[in-house]
Amino acid sequence: MSVHHGDVSDLLDHYKVTDDALRRELVALARESRQKGWWHRHRDTMKAGFDSYIGFEADAAVVRTYEVQVVPGLLQTEAYARAVIEATAMRPSAGHMEKKIGVRLARQQLLARDDPIRLHVVLDEAALVREVGGPETMNGQLASLLRWSELPNVTIQVLPFRSGAHPAMDGPFVLLEFPDPADPDLVYLEQATSGLILEDLDELAKYAQMFENLTNRALTAEESVTLISSMISS
Repeated sequence: MSVHHGDVSDLLDHYKVTDDALRRELVALARESRQKGWWHRHRDTMKAGFDSYIGFEADAAVVRTYEVQVVPGLLQTEAYARAVIEATAMRPSAGHMEKKIGVRLARQQLLARDDPIRLHVVLDEAALVREVGGPETMNGQLASLLRWSELPNVTIQVLPFRSGAHPAMDGPFVLLEFPDPADPDLVYLEQATSGLILEDLDELAKYAQMFENLTNRALTAEESVTLISSMISS
């Protein structure tokens, strides 16, 4: 049985626990205790912190993400995901690779379930130009993006090269919003060997502001569809 992190906060207040670091750690543990699902049995294939992120993602109402090099995992085709995982793992074992692909594709059910998450992607043009897995795989991925964009809960905007320098040039990030007002937003940052979850309110505000800036600089959803369509080779 798990405990809601709001109840943990109330208990900490009741027992007059004032150590900020300890409070954050205990509340984070309570939140993560609610996040164990089907993916938990595959955690041996995941980088540190990613199993917690998947749990939060599954519990989210809105996911906003900026990606630079690759199409976000939630929108990847199997062939594209395989090419990305093979390249980034460098020496992947066959068993681990199949599990990682399976987890990535299973996450996409969040977009098509009865109460789907709302996904807003700002995708750097570089991710569309970079040929991952060869021409056929890339064509399939671009066509898949067009199909995803037809869903009312999915918005894809392309950030074109001509937009120049922008506030998110330090790298990609994911913002998660939750349906329960008691659950504050989260930011997820992914690195080569681990992932980092941010909960600091000032940092959250900064990333929210960056995402708004990106959406203003990016092509509209309609313009993005036109660009993606033009990049599919015959």
